[in-house]
Amino acid sequence: MMKRGCQMKDYKIATKCVRAGYKPGNKEPIVLPIVQSTTYKYDSGDAMGKMFDLEDDGYFYTRLANPTNDAVAAKIAALEGGVAAVLTSSGQAANLFAVLNLCAAGDHVVSSVAIYGGTFNLFNVTLRRMGVDFTFVSPDCSDEELEAAFKENTKCVFGETLSNPSLNVLDIEKFALAAHRHGVPLIVDNTFPTPVNCRPFEFGADIVTHSTTKYMDGHATQVGGVVVDSGNFDWTQNDKFPGLTTPDDSYHGIVYTERFGKAAFITKCVSQLMRDLGSIPSPHNAFLLNLGLETLPLRMRQHCENAQKVAAFLQQSDCVSWVSYPGLPGDPEYAKAQKYMPHGTSGVISFGVKGGREAATKFMDALELANIVTHVADCRTCVLHPASTTHRQLTKEQLEEGGVKEDLIRLSVGIEDADDIIDDLRQALEKATK
Repeated sequence: MMKRGCQMKDYKIATKCVRAGYKPGNKEPIVLPIVQSTTYKYDSGDAMGKMFDLEDDGYFYTRLANPTNDAVAAKIAALEGGVAAVLTSSGQAANLFAVLNLCAAGDHVVSSVAIYGGTFNLFNVTLRRMGVDFTFVSPDCSDEELEAAFKENTKCVFGETLSNPSLNVLDIEKFALAAHRHGVPLIVDNTFPTPVNCRPFEFGADIVTHSTTKYMDGHATQVGGVVVDSGNFDWTQNDKFPGLTTPDDSYHGIVYTERFGKAAFITKCVSQLMRDLGSIPSPHNAFLLNLGLETLPLRMRQHCENAQKVAAFLQQSDCVSWVSYPGLPGDPEYAKAQKYMPHGTSGVISFGVKGGREAATKFMDALELANIVTHVADCRTCVLHPASTTHRQLTKEQLEEGGVKEDLIRLSVGIEDADDIIDDLRQALEKATK
């Protein structure tokens, strides 16, 4: 299988968004080709056998490796500053793979409670059924509270750099230091800020995940995810990770840390989890994702500029009870946002309509430009009421713990003209609250 890393000159991130991952040769297409093939021809069985033994790089079945997918994974690894990455079929699959690559039945994870509702359900229900235990902590917990969450069997710590939809900014350094004191890695979901606005590895995070369905794609054309390894965590420092540091009987006794070095985590993720679970994206989806990545810095800049204007408008509106946007001076998350995301957070704003849940429903129904959709982080302005949709499986208490108020509107500000977005919000708010 191919190593999903990227060797590239240290260009700026905008250049990497266009150039990283794929370099055409003489007379080859300048656009990354779609290799829409399930399998690949070999001249001898021995050559293919070396692939199955992980003794040679190359391609033999797209579930494990595909040239199009690998090029896009390499680009994202370069954007995050990691050594290797693997694409998955969704952001949910990315978070599942990142945790399962380290945890088995009987293991334990410390996680921020302020995470996407689907991820919370994955952890709190599905993975618990598989025997993995979780302790959830507030992203604003004290050092003592965070320390108390660890157990002897803790294998990793998880959080979101900018939580969906509560917009809490994770104190990455604090969580990374706590994880490292206990000899485990910090995994962070960096979907909302993207590597354009937040660089988790520079603050001590070890593994990064994304739902590439969101800003990385930016056009609502494909569902996907990615896991990126920094290559910085020493898996051999203790005996917590036997899957990486002891022989894998399913591959003739290979020890991933010995054979693959800094690429051990991603190689195991592909060789075991992708082999067995098969959550691979189609090459066509990877191709579409790559097109989105090429304009990511331009779009993120416009998303953030528009969101800043919209948040200021909402803050001054008599129809709005509260506004949460880390880019607003005075916001509780502002100081952390300036530290970890000084050039902007994302285009997502949370706010409450005066009149509560009923008024929020009227507001959404009155919108003319913005779309009511489950999706977020699109070039189009979109709105959602999480308590009755993405987070409806949570109890009232769990909603409060996760920072999701029952009247919360998640507004994903697009790249349309900011004045048009504001005019649409103004008329809808007036109709909802009069």
